[in-house]
Amino acid sequence: MQMPGILGDMAPALLLLASVIALFAGFVKGAVGFALPMILISGMGSFLPAEWALAGLILPTLLSNMVQGFAGGWRAAFASIWRFRVYILVLLGVLAAAAQAVALVPQWLLFVLIGVPVTGFAVTQIMGWTLVLDGAKQRYEVIIGVIAGLMSGFSGTWGPPTVMYLTAIGAEKREAMRAQGVIYLLGSVMLLVAHLRSGILNAATAPLSVWLIVPVFVGMWIGRKAHDRMDQARFRQMMLWVLLVAGLNLIRRGVFG
Repeated sequence: MQMPGILGDMAPALLLLASVIALFAGFVKGAVGFALPMILISGMGSFLPAEWALAGLILPTLLSNMVQGFAGGWRAAFASIWRFRVYILVLLGVLAAAAQAVALVPQWLLFVLIGVPVTGFAVTQIMGWTLVLDGAKQRYEVIIGVIAGLMSGFSGTWGPPTVMYLTAIGAEKREAMRAQGVIYLLGSVMLLVAHLRSGILNAATAPLSVWLIVPVFVGMWIGRKAHDRMDQARFRQMMLWVLLVAGLNLIRRGVFG
């Protein structure tokens, strides 16, 4: 039987590889709470067209963030939305505008635009550099929100600037996890709407996005089980090295083809 949409155009080996990457991305999401879209776009973008990889991550990202965002109940979720409302509004507005330009950007440039921030985030974290912000909180929210919005509009990844911001303001661990969930959830909704309008997510690409939901959630379940039994610092370092390699590979693909 013919697979629907672009699934029918993908070799079985590539579909299997995409599923394995989704499983790993879900595992990381379940263990540390972020990096799902970064791993998906970096991994799948290494062997699929950038637009396919971007479309593929949209539905798994939305559903996984819904689970994370409301894990502490709706009252806690809305409290986090209110606290970070400026950051969220700026991120969503810039995301919506940037997403409409994706189809106009050459594929080589799209790979570079995705690879550079992923690589930069991995390098700064591996080196142990931490941004510290004090005073003028609203100004920083706007600046970092614009950066996150541009990144998410072009690549579906808003984790790096969000994690750096929450770390920089010293957000308490549980609040940081919950804030990530609600910020990513609202961003995921906007990403879905924006790329339905841009045409990136359509009848041809949506089947890939639906297909990846299952391996992502299986990975999240495994990641949650492993969360309390693993050396978190060592795992984070391993994840960052994987992201570094993936990001450099995307830059290589964009520059050299």
